[in-house]
Amino acid sequence: MLAEIGDITRFGSARKLASWAGLTPTVRGSDLTVRHGHISKQGPAWLRWVMNQAAQTAKRSPEFAASYAAIAKRRGTTAPAELTITEATASEDVLLIRATTRIDRYAHGLTRAKGIAGRHLAMEITARATRS
Repeated sequence: MLAEIGDITRFGSARKLASWAGLTPTVRGSDLTVRHGHISKQGPAWLRWVMNQAAQTAKRSPEFAASYAAIAKRRGTTAPAELTITEATASEDVLLIRATTRIDRYAHGLTRAKGIAGRHLAMEITARATRS
């Protein structure tokens, strides 16, 4: 990383380094409309990969987990699937649970799928457990 980045003091902030590496979103705007797109992918691809892997590891680290969770909660990305239990019954040998869920398929990386038009998928789930 150091060989690719060179003198790190030439970047005034971490945001400027991320922009140079191509990790910031593209921004298109006109008058009052601003659109943020995918990351720009300018700069070295392997450096983006290494920085991405470091971020994925850091979010599980005890030092950074709390701040990552706070950002994820603020952005609303903590629950890409919502599960609601609609019925739960238990008898002597059988447990039956019925639930509905709404899944944001974009959050799971399912952006292109044949036959699926909407972004959110609604599912009904029935689980039955029997004692043997």
